[in-house]
Amino acid sequence: MDWLPPEFAPVLLLVIVLAVTGTTVLFLCGVVAYWRRRSFRYLLITIVLGLLVARSIVGLATVFGLIPMAVHHLIEHSFDFLIAVLILYAVYRSGAGRSDPTLESGGD
Repeated sequence: MDWLPPEFAPVLLLVIVLAVTGTTVLFLCGVVAYWRRRSFRYLLITIVLGLLVARSIVGLATVFGLIPMAVHHLIEHSFDFLIAVLILYAVYRSGAGRSDPTLESGGD
């Protein structure tokens, strides 16, 4: 970790461990929600949460020197892009073919 001053290493490690823990809990909640609903939208959300876990694990592996910083950036920015695409696709799919009932009734 020659890119990180030694005094910041424990703080960074704590933050990343908390991120891995938090995203894992969210991912497990997503799995339960998908299991209950079994809809494509919930599947996309669960995949996004899984990518957040993977992203956090890549950060942890980088801190321990298992993944070089250049590879870390390539992987994490690719995950960021994929997460954004999946979220936008889920939003797009949730609005497809549906209309606003307040517009149809003509009321407020």
